Amino acid sequence: MTSVALPVLIGLIAIALAFDFLNGLHDAANSIATVVSTRVLKPEVAVFWAAFFNFVAFLVFSHSVAYTIGKGTISADIVDARVIFGALMGAISWNLITWALGIPSSSSHALVGGLIGAGVAKAGVAAIVWLGVIKTVAAIFLSPLLGLLLSLVMVLLTSWLLRKRTPAFADRFFRKAQLVSAAAYSLGHGGNDAQKTMGIITVLLYSQGILHGAFHIPLWVVLACQAAMAMGTLMGGWRIVHTMGSKITRLTPSQGFCAETGGAITLFLATIGGIPVSTTHTITGAIVGVGAARRMSAVRWNVASSIVVAWVVTLPAAAIVAALFYGLASLF
Repeated sequence: MTSVALPVLIGLIAIALAFDFLNGLHDAANSIATVVSTRVLKPEVAVFWAAFFNFVAFLVFSHSVAYTIGKGTISADIVDARVIFGALMGAISWNLITWALGIPSSSSHALVGGLIGAGVAKAGVAAIVWLGVIKTVAAIFLSPLLGLLLSLVMVLLTSWLLRKRTPAFADRFFRKAQLVSAAAYSLGHGGNDAQKTMGIITVLLYSQGILHGAFHIPLWVVLACQAAMAMGTLMGGWRIVHTMGSKITRLTPSQGFCAETGGAITLFLATIGGIPVSTTHTITGAIVGVGAARRMSAVRWNVASSIVVAWVVTLPAAAIVAALFYGLASLF
């Protein structure tokens, strides 16, 4: 591994934090789409609510996802500044493209695709850590499915528990409960997504000989990544809010609560298991679940299917762009 000058290292860390910021910007809707579409919170209040819980997530979760990204996607032995540059630029480019188009694609899989693309460009397919990649790819399908199933269970459970209550009581209850479910989802979002950038920065520091010994995440990296994500969430992503909160299905406060709770449980389980999942996939599956619980026609399947196409394309598209950026960096 070759060392780089300090300004280059600082620049790469800044790019990584920029990705984290864009991740928050790009995925803000995932945390607040339901609570905004049900009009429980105004958008400008909802983003502050989400950003706070994005930031404090490091107090709740361990760093299992950061370890998966740092050591479990491509071999840490082949990582250098050019690989990190290529991976980040591939992910950032794809995020900006999909954000501009209002497509809720996955920042997580853009980053994983970027790592794979840059790693393969340097060392071939031998660079890939298949166990970690298989877990991530499997989560593309399993996280929205689990979110869908859990949200369906929540719909059935809450309907049974409140079966003897008046609709007015249920509406008041769920408007308050949605504050809790939105906070839980934002906590899971911050816990899973910010750790991906932690893993990138940490493996970069190891590759430059700045960190030694067992793989560990410095506290300043943790705080910087959580803060960058929270700031991105504060900036919001209103085009994607519109897609996630109203185009897929119209939500009531009870459905918003069920979708957020099902999504939050999915994110908590994935984060504890060290699996880098997509918050976009998860909340989309949960929203589809509550819509389908009402009736299948309540879901705008053409919108949901176009989002699925974006999921499938994200990883290879980001990988190709990352490989190109790695090739560009290799010229210097």
